Amino acid sequence: MLRAATDDDVDLIRQLRNQQANRDVSITSHEIGADEHAAWWAKASVDPTRRVLIYVRDGVTAGVVNFFDLDGPTGSWGFFLDADGLAERGETLPAWIEVMREATSYGFDELGLDLLTGEVLEHNTVVRQMNRRFRFVEGAAEQRGAVTVIPISLRSEDRRQRH
Repeated sequence: MLRAATDDDVDLIRQLRNQQANRDVSITSHEIGADEHAAWWAKASVDPTRRVLIYVRDGVTAGVVNFFDLDGPTGSWGFFLDADGLAERGETLPAWIEVMREATSYGFDELGLDLLTGEVLEHNTVVRQMNRRFRFVEGAAEQRGAVTVIPISLRSEDRRQRH
């Protein structure tokens, strides 16, 4: 289940984002401090082109989904999971599949997007494979400092549908 993030979620969002597993696959990999995070939330929570959602699995917060640059029929997204908690419970793969399914459905069905874009680090082969499973198409890689970033995109008509 996805629900809108609130002020009550801010500390947990930062804790999840700062998990080492999430930092290892993020373009911005430093540990995010309280002040930096508070400044981000102050902007994100009132930005009409952004949605910050909490992914809840079996009643437990299990991740965060960000939609941003929402501009009519297009938007970008990204997410991170409670890597530590899900691994401890043996739920990483099912949660990952579920959050991708729910988030893409939200983007296309709730937000009415025709095109959903995002980015993945070149070395993150597991995420790249999952993206392909969900029919995301990779664009040309680009170098950003020390990391290589690959843009991804999915058109509404190309997405996997539940049967």
